[in-house]
Amino acid sequence: MEHLQAYRAAGGGKHRASKQFGIRVLSRRLLIAAGVLFAAGIANSESKAQSGPFAPLAGSWSGIGTVTLDDGSTERIRCRAKYAPIGPTMEMSLTCASDAYKFNLGANVKAEGSAIAGSWSEASRNISGSLQGRGAGGNYELVASAAGFNANISLKTTGNKQNVTLRADSQFRGANISLSR
Repeated sequence: MEHLQAYRAAGGGKHRASKQFGIRVLSRRLLIAAGVLFAAGIANSESKAQSGPFAPLAGSWSGIGTVTLDDGSTERIRCRAKYAPIGPTMEMSLTCASDAYKFNLGANVKAEGSAIAGSWSEASRNISGSLQGRGAGGNYELVASAAGFNANISLKTTGNKQNVTLRADSQFRGANISLSR
């Protein structure tokens, strides 16, 4: 009996096993609290990144469509788009490919009210130019211009569905693309 009293006195009046149990509970609680704070930080940063005129586009999209070439032929294409809005600005990329055709369009735009302006580039053909247009709420009408090239771009977003239409005056006549998240 003296032995048990000495053992408890050394452990602050508690059995050693209960002390280890308390440390595990405390560690688990700290880990859960850290996880909650981390998740809240991510949610807060995502809400900041997704506020502004381009917020409905934020994220990755994929889908299919058709491309029309200057000879009138069409090809089915698979596409991926990524939109990264931050406040009134946005970086975007659209990559589409078929067995014989590919384009990789990138753009940086800024909105001032419903007016949109920025720059674009197409990597596989090494061309770039300016973008101008109007829109809001996920629906935009833009004109992409470069030396010897003009294209009208229409982007209409409803929920998790998006339609992109491109009409150009070059060997690439246009594309109709349906994307979803």
